Amino acid sequence: MEYISGVVERITFANEENGFCVIKIKSKGFSDLVTVVGNLASVNVGSILKLKGQWKMDSKYGRQFNAFDYREVVPATIAGIEKYLGSGLIKGIGPKYAKRIVRYFKEDTLRVIEEEPDKLINVEGIGKKRLEMIKKAWQEQKEIKNVMLFLQSHGVSTGYAVKIYKTYGDESINVVRDNPYRLADDIWGIGFKTADKIAQKLGFDKNSFERCRSGIAYVLNQLSNDGHCYATREQLISETVKMLEIEENLVEGTLDKMIEDKLVIPDENNSIYLPPFYHSEAGTAKRIREIVNAKCPLALSDLDKIIDDIQKEYNIVYDKVQIDAIKAAAASKFMVLTGGPGTGKTTTTLAIIKIFQKMGKTVLLAAPTGRAAKRMSETTGMEAKTIHRLLEYSPLEGYQKNAENKLQCDVLIIDETSMVDIILMYNLLKAVKDETIVILVGDVDQLPSVGAGNVLKDIIDSGQVTFVRLTRIFRQALGSAIITNAHLINKGIKPRLKCGKKSDFFFVEEEDPEKIPEVIKGLCTRRLPSYFNVDPVNDIQVLTPMQRGVAGAHNLNVVLQEALNPSDVKIKYGGTVYCLNDKVMQIKNNYDKNVFNGDIGIITHIDLEDKTLIISFDENDVEYDQTELDQVVLAYATTVHKSQGSEYQIVVAPFTTQHYMMLQRNLLYTCVTRAKKAFVLVGTKKAVAIAVSNNKIQERNTMLSERLKIKE
Repeated sequence: MEYISGVVERITFANEENGFCVIKIKSKGFSDLVTVVGNLASVNVGSILKLKGQWKMDSKYGRQFNAFDYREVVPATIAGIEKYLGSGLIKGIGPKYAKRIVRYFKEDTLRVIEEEPDKLINVEGIGKKRLEMIKKAWQEQKEIKNVMLFLQSHGVSTGYAVKIYKTYGDESINVVRDNPYRLADDIWGIGFKTADKIAQKLGFDKNSFERCRSGIAYVLNQLSNDGHCYATREQLISETVKMLEIEENLVEGTLDKMIEDKLVIPDENNSIYLPPFYHSEAGTAKRIREIVNAKCPLALSDLDKIIDDIQKEYNIVYDKVQIDAIKAAAASKFMVLTGGPGTGKTTTTLAIIKIFQKMGKTVLLAAPTGRAAKRMSETTGMEAKTIHRLLEYSPLEGYQKNAENKLQCDVLIIDETSMVDIILMYNLLKAVKDETIVILVGDVDQLPSVGAGNVLKDIIDSGQVTFVRLTRIFRQALGSAIITNAHLINKGIKPRLKCGKKSDFFFVEEEDPEKIPEVIKGLCTRRLPSYFNVDPVNDIQVLTPMQRGVAGAHNLNVVLQEALNPSDVKIKYGGTVYCLNDKVMQIKNNYDKNVFNGDIGIITHIDLEDKTLIISFDENDVEYDQTELDQVVLAYATTVHKSQGSEYQIVVAPFTTQHYMMLQRNLLYTCVTRAKKAFVLVGTKKAVAIAVSNNKIQERNTMLSERLKIKE
């Protein structure tokens, strides 16, 4: 075993997941910087390290010091202190303030910060707010280092250690030691498997009740992430046994205890639910029945005359199916209106709104996402809110519109209902009066919601509500190859790929998946912006079937960020570099910030001193701390699933046989229907053919349709 010391000059690579780092240190006796590799999590530029390890020769990178252990030493020189403070270690002190502080206190700097921090107020530019920020951050980093050392000794990465400390503070070590499985329940981003690794290192019994309980909950949560509301008892036991590698009788016994404690809920067909999904599914069915059975307060006289008046006023001629839909809406308590692109869904919805308004009824409009609500506002000329805003959701108090405080309207119309999951639908219907007419609008052939359930399809399949499907493609829509191809795909017919230069549907054939990123880069940076005169960042969206792979969202984001955003103002977190003016997407509902899964924004400000940034989501400016950036991903490219409810001027979509697992008809259909002005398909005819012919939609474990058929 050998020892070396030195100052960290730069961090070449840092893996947030496991703490593995490659750093360069300046060490006495070495003319060049020394490369050090190992688990060096929480090390900063400017840190002075004493390292214990062995030298090794790497065939690719040359001589390296493989560190097994290290100790951090406080820097002694003025230059070392400045580098140490300016590294981003302390929130509120970046390179600029580090220089000022060290210039003022010299060698005494670290003692002052530790023992007399209030003296920092004498430094130019440091006011009371920044002083408090620095004091708090200095204390946190001291405490967090103790937590880090404990957690790292049990195999926890830096990124997770920071999250654990932010959640539990000084109690972190006690919580982890007493029951590490709490981490999976309490902290977003830490799953059961991570918690289980920590527990194993702490010596927890493989057969413990805590491990088995947490494992069962994890399996149910994973199934809900795949859209399922429940698991069958056999499925749940089988998957838990396989994952935990323990005896079946232990899982059965734990499951029975969880049922007894009401941690899970059993139901018919041997199904096991997590409580939120059971109550939401049963509650949604109950509320729909109550609304359907309530008396309709509308007088339907002169309906034909009102429809004629609207057609004259707006110079529109409705076809028979649309008129039937309008009359059905006026005569129904609960109705579903569905149809593909170009079938007049928007026009029909607008007519329905006007009918009710002419009858003197109050109409409220809503959609699941900000973008869908904004589009609904534009097409109807009325205010449309997100469902969360409509229900006046607040993080601390929940939904302000609820069973006790109902929405005040005669008619409620929800657009893009295919995106609404079972929990959101239940919260919505709880806030609807029995007398209110509810109209759900959406394209049932699109991908189902990201969250659990298959609400729109289940409601239709139940046969318990009025259902109208618009099928005729209107003449003006027939001129669009996007619309005609979308309908061909939906019928299981291969789309027409050669549509001509003046078309809005283009196919760029590329057999080599490795070349696709360069093709897409050329389309997004030069060809499409010049041909259509559009902004490449705001008007072009790359949609891909998968996250991983050379043509996956992750890799394409790296390629497009480099090509489209030259900004050198940047902040790094978790292996991703976020630059000023980057297009990003929120990937987790954050009710505190009023931003939701799928919302797209632009980074408008980065504060390198405070390690914060501002993201603008449709004029809603939201501040993020650096440690919150695991909620945000680059969004030059995103998955088709994440694009639901959104429309883009131009969509570029790679489809290759590398995406084989995701090549499904409803995915390609959803992808094509996101484009308004142009759709560009990049890839192979074979991949397109596979997708079109694969109509095996993954069935979701839901019971909503069956519950709706039960007569009470």
